[in-house]
Amino acid sequence: METFFGIDYPTLWYLVVGLLFSGYAILEGFDYGAGAWHIFLRKDLSRRIAINAIGPVWDANQVWLIIGGGALFAGFPVMYATMLSAMYIPFMLFLVLLVLRSSAIKFRSAEEMLWWRTTWDYIYFISNVLISFLLGVVLGNILEGFEIGHEFKYQGGVFLSFLSPYAIMVGVTTLFLFMTQGAIFLLLKTEGKLYERITFLLRKGMIFFILSFSVTSLYTLVFIPGVTDNFKENPIFFVLPVLAFLAVANVPRLVSKKKYGYALIFSSLTMAFLLMLVAFQLYPVLLPSTIHPEHSVTIYNAASSQKSLGIMLTIVAIGSPLLAAYFVFLYKTFYGKVKLDETSY
Repeated sequence: METFFGIDYPTLWYLVVGLLFSGYAILEGFDYGAGAWHIFLRKDLSRRIAINAIGPVWDANQVWLIIGGGALFAGFPVMYATMLSAMYIPFMLFLVLLVLRSSAIKFRSAEEMLWWRTTWDYIYFISNVLISFLLGVVLGNILEGFEIGHEFKYQGGVFLSFLSPYAIMVGVTTLFLFMTQGAIFLLLKTEGKLYERITFLLRKGMIFFILSFSVTSLYTLVFIPGVTDNFKENPIFFVLPVLAFLAVANVPRLVSKKKYGYALIFSSLTMAFLLMLVAFQLYPVLLPSTIHPEHSVTIYNAASSQKSLGIMLTIVAIGSPLLAAYFVFLYKTFYGKVKLDETSY
């Protein structure tokens, strides 16, 4: 098996896919989180400002999802097929909600009628809440495992089997984490009475996140089998949960000091560390089988050919600096408080 700096190609691609989905969670996390607060902003002007805060970046942030999905399909096609079979309903709901969310952003201020704007406001709010929840549900299912049998065929239920108690807990925790991230981002983009309103909402959101995070973490340690096995074999990686805990604890401290820029960084680090925990906990498994461990989808039995992975890693090495430069330029260009003008949504 070919390696690069002593790391085999499937492991490298595992890291690439993880990085892409981490970027998506962090950047789209504050987009979805901002939208999940939308209905709690009572004035039309406040809602317009909140949408304009993410207006220049929300569609660019979705690039991470497109690239991540493509990387997953190209690098681990077996996992892609098995996971879509198991999660068909949530993924279809996810796509529908993405379309509704995008439509709401574009259409809600196109007409002046109250019923028109109110309808799109609720569509926008509900779609952001459900997208955030479904992303957590999918992650919870991956941690629990799937009924994968011979030749990686999914043998479980289809319609509501993905809504297990644990998956719901992870979904709720993800929602509140995104809402915390979104409120912090909005505080960097707003001022005046709206700023004060979001400050109040952020405090409530952090309380709900810390409670749900604590309950979900405890449930994971007690009821999810093998969750600490990789950490026991490599004790040095116990630094990851410590860093995740410190990042979570630092967000309320920074918010209380109104250092919202740093709070956004540490809420982003919270997402990064939590996803790193999941990745290390599962490695080298991608989709655990609850029927028998030998049926689990791993980075080795699901990977494309060595030549394909080598070519794609070369493309990643070339494209990554360009992608990073684009996002630095984008966020630097639209840095600062939101102002409404004739080009606003």
